[in-house]
Amino acid sequence: MATPKKSPKPKAAATAPATPGARRFWLMYPPKLITTPVIWQLSQKFPVVTNVRQASVTDEIGIVCLELDGPSEAVEAAVQWLEKTGVKVEPVEINVIES
Repeated sequence: MATPKKSPKPKAAATAPATPGARRFWLMYPPKLITTPVIWQLSQKFPVVTNVRQASVTDEIGIVCLELDGPSEAVEAAVQWLEKTGVKVEPVEINVIES
């Protein structure tokens, strides 16, 4: 008796931000800010929705892929605040692959 073939597992798809206005950024934290709740502070100061898409934190550096959604002026102000706080901010140029 032949065993039925399993359907192949679907490949992970590239994802766009949750909403069309959302933008993704790479945040690089210096050691002095690793234990500071920067993303929480950001959410309290600006009318943006934050969504951590990926993160890696060590004693030396924190790297976070953060999605920000909200009015473009608020997103820009939030990015400026992050940079002023000491976090390096780079836009995500390509979509992140979900696993």
